[in-house]
Amino acid sequence: MELFLSCLLIFFVRIIDVSMGTVRTVLIVRGKKYLGSLIGFVEILVWFLIVSKALTTTEANLWIAIAYAGGFSAGTFVGSWLEEKLAIGISSMNVIAKGLRYDLAEVIRNNGFAVSTVVCQGRDGDNLLLLIQVDRKNILKLRKLIHDVVPDAFISVFDTKQIYNGYFGK
Repeated sequence: MELFLSCLLIFFVRIIDVSMGTVRTVLIVRGKKYLGSLIGFVEILVWFLIVSKALTTTEANLWIAIAYAGGFSAGTFVGSWLEEKLAIGISSMNVIAKGLRYDLAEVIRNNGFAVSTVVCQGRDGDNLLLLIQVDRKNILKLRKLIHDVVPDAFISVFDTKQIYNGYFGK
């Protein structure tokens, strides 16, 4: 019973530890170094305590190693899920609509998003390129809005570390 409880403790604490590591990394990459550093402190404190427990248990065997590795794996999944739900930061969205679809830009603006347009050349002629900066929390809403107006629009989304000047939207 003691071995089972030790494995359970190690497994769940590793989930917490690794999830914190994932969120810490994302925060630092997104420029939030102070919060990331604070989370890093707690993460390593938790990690140290659980490694100490794993290495000093009287039942040093394969089950401890499996619990440790399983917690790491599950923590990676949970951390990724958490980061997705927190949606920290800003993304850039480039949208290419076939033809000069200025109506799409207006719909986007009318829904509180800032957008810049550029006429670009595609294989079949002139298209409209829309450049949009969006809070990650609003990506799905914006994607649905675009799809409702121009279902075949080409959309690419990528992370933005910092924005200077300009209009960001409501």
